[in-house]
Amino acid sequence: MTTKVDQKTEIRVGIDRPLRLGTRQSPLALVQAEMAAKAIVDAQGWHAEQVELVPMIASGDKILDRALADAGGKALWTKELDRALFSGEIDCAVHSMKDVETIRPEEFVIAAMLERADIHDRLIGAESIAALPDRAIVGTASPRRKAQLLRLRADLDIRLIRGNVQTRLGKIESGEFAATLLAAAGLDRLEMENIGHEISNEIMLPAPAQGAIGIETLCEAQSIRALLATISSEPTFRAVMAERAFLAELAADCHSPVAASAAVTGDRVNLRGEILLPDGSEHVSDKAEFDSDDGKAPGQLARSLLDRASAELKAVFGQ
Repeated sequence: MTTKVDQKTEIRVGIDRPLRLGTRQSPLALVQAEMAAKAIVDAQGWHAEQVELVPMIASGDKILDRALADAGGKALWTKELDRALFSGEIDCAVHSMKDVETIRPEEFVIAAMLERADIHDRLIGAESIAALPDRAIVGTASPRRKAQLLRLRADLDIRLIRGNVQTRLGKIESGEFAATLLAAAGLDRLEMENIGHEISNEIMLPAPAQGAIGIETLCEAQSIRALLATISSEPTFRAVMAERAFLAELAADCHSPVAASAAVTGDRVNLRGEILLPDGSEHVSDKAEFDSDDGKAPGQLARSLLDRASAELKAVFGQ
């Protein structure tokens, strides 16, 4: 494992110096980075100190008074790590894949994804959406969750809630909100497996790439790409890339209520997708099954949903 420094000197990453993994500084992000580090250490037979975590405070962690869609979108989760990767301060960056923009700088490559965790949402504060009181105040920062909740319960009062998992749970305990929705994967990784009630995919399809941890590096860093390939889950990679291709065809942004979930069996992919109006008053959903090397199929599913959408719903996706 080498990284070229100049024509005369090569540094063996992980040997002459630690492999540097960039990560957001939130508790959940650090846990996810530790998972990536352990996977690398185990795969390479290294000692723990041969991988170094480099935590950074993301802009998205600083902005708590408004939706990120109104402040810069998903780039607020990645731009600090992007800068560090560009400048050589880190060798790779660990991301929650659902927070990574669909279009990335051409210098970067998503080189690995860990085996995907639970993709479901969990409801905190009530046993089910149907059990919520009339006009209950439910907190979420997700346009998808807001639209899906209003599709099911138009009476609900959906308000912005921001902050890390612990902060959001505190707002439920204090009574500021009756309920919120959180990703099961994040709760499990924080050892909160018994918190909340799982929402079936038949009720609320999850966000594209939910539950997946990705590791990104520079395209030119061939040795690091080869190292990361040893820890990548191929079924997860194929599923998430299909979901991201579906998103790309929609030209969805942080304002766009969209859901997608892909399952990989052998060489086949089964992809489900849904688009919604922000108030939940219209939604279009469908599914497609295709060969995993069919790069056009996710986009074709996206186009079929848009073709059946009203002019108002198409406009949400810039059509």
